[in-house]
Amino acid sequence: MASIVEKVENLVKGKIQEIGYELYDVEYVKEGKSNYLRIYIDSPKGIDLNDCETVNNAVVDMLDEADYIKEQYFLEISSPGIERVLRKDEHLQQNIGVEVKAKLFQKDSEGKKEYQGILKQFDETHITIDEKSIERKNIAQLKTVYDWNKEREE
Repeated sequence: MASIVEKVENLVKGKIQEIGYELYDVEYVKEGKSNYLRIYIDSPKGIDLNDCETVNNAVVDMLDEADYIKEQYFLEISSPGIERVLRKDEHLQQNIGVEVKAKLFQKDSEGKKEYQGILKQFDETHITIDEKSIERKNIAQLKTVYDWNKEREE
């Protein structure tokens, strides 16, 4: 049986592409007492508030009609941001050679809980950052690292 996230992705992906955006990711989370369905969109020109509103208006009725989520939830449409969370293989593939930061669930055999470096490769069970191979199941979060100093130099 498909998860809520998979069902939502399959439902809205075509519509989002049809109106000129890319579906980057979907997450359904409980934070405190509230549930959130977050749909992350992207575009070559970037994403602004008007883009989020356009996508919201295009998918809200589809989501209500499909009724995949029985409890009350908040719908959020957002950009994945400049430092992007990498959860899917396609995200990893697009970011080979890019600086990333991995936060681990628990310290590894070297006593470290974080790694930062260049994403070299990945497979079903491991991700390699610089020369360090890390088990995917021990990665709590993996995201790109933006060089904020580069902005000042330009």
